[in-house]
Amino acid sequence: MEVRQGADHTLLLLAVVLTCLGVVMVFSSSSIMAVREHGDSLYFLKRQGLYALIGFTLMAGLMHFNYLYLRKLAVPILFACLLLLVLVLIPGIGAKVGGAKRWIRLAGFSVQPAEFAKLGLIVFMAHSLARKQDKMKSFKLGFLPYMVVLSILLLLMLLQPDLGSALTLCVVAMAMMFVAGTRPIYIAGLGILALPFLYFMVMNVDYRRRRILAFLNPWEDPSNTGFQIIQSWIAFGSGGTLGNGLGESKQKLFYLPEAHTDFIFSVIGEELGFAGVIVIAAMFLLLVLRGFKAATSAPDNFGSYLAFGMTLLIGIEAFVNMAVVMGLVPTKGLALPFLSYGGSSLMATLMAVGIILNVSSKNPGEVR
Repeated sequence: MEVRQGADHTLLLLAVVLTCLGVVMVFSSSSIMAVREHGDSLYFLKRQGLYALIGFTLMAGLMHFNYLYLRKLAVPILFACLLLLVLVLIPGIGAKVGGAKRWIRLAGFSVQPAEFAKLGLIVFMAHSLARKQDKMKSFKLGFLPYMVVLSILLLLMLLQPDLGSALTLCVVAMAMMFVAGTRPIYIAGLGILALPFLYFMVMNVDYRRRRILAFLNPWEDPSNTGFQIIQSWIAFGSGGTLGNGLGESKQKLFYLPEAHTDFIFSVIGEELGFAGVIVIAAMFLLLVLRGFKAATSAPDNFGSYLAFGMTLLIGIEAFVNMAVVMGLVPTKGLALPFLSYGGSSLMATLMAVGIILNVSSKNPGEVR
């Protein structure tokens, strides 16, 4: 893969290594289930490998695509994302899996619009924040317009329902506004006003309430609500310091639900041990630090906000997922970037890395 001159080679290497490791771990954690459900132990491996190739192609394209052009495309990109989020709710277009409508099926593959909507909002906000740099302390101009756009996106995500993506997007948007100069009192006030709504969204929905109760005391119902996190702890515990070896996980043998998706980090802990867990966590931390460095070194405000938002998105999803599978926060359906099975998540993450790498090259040129 040709690397644009000046791009962050460390960041690129981290993305490639994590993606390749993800493909390996998807195969390791899914082969038994793939045989049972699809009659082919390579079923998930082949699909994840294809997603990785597409993702690398998109990443390479965005590395060489002058990121300043994204400013002209910011509004169309946002409207395209809104359209996709609407389409996913239409019967016959959106696919319902596990009680949620989050996917659009195309030619045997599923696309999750919410993953790309996160990128679309970041591009739009980076463009708008850079344009309104001197007006961000105004409630009318520097806060309210973003709340309208964000509210529409959040509503469409909550209708799926996808509370995890909605909360992630909200945190990223608030952080971008904060660094752009929005008064902290506006953001804090919104957070306080949102607490009763969040409480209602969690405690008045049965499966979300059970997740909270399972987080507080999983041993109260170990065969039902607490089953997943207990099995995850067993995976980490049995892995010890150096792990049981690649492919030697026992929890993936239909004990640990979602072993190849949301809880793939548990399988990593079992097979690669505490050492593997620490190395991967350190890689994510280094990736985030390199992304923030690209943001602070960007030659313009748009590039700075763009790299900051994309980096924060990857970092939040990574460390929240790791905290979830360790039982440090309540279970939430967020994939582990680069590593969890899923085409939309992997491709969107690699697209985000491509944009950060583009900004890190510090050579945007001019767009007329």
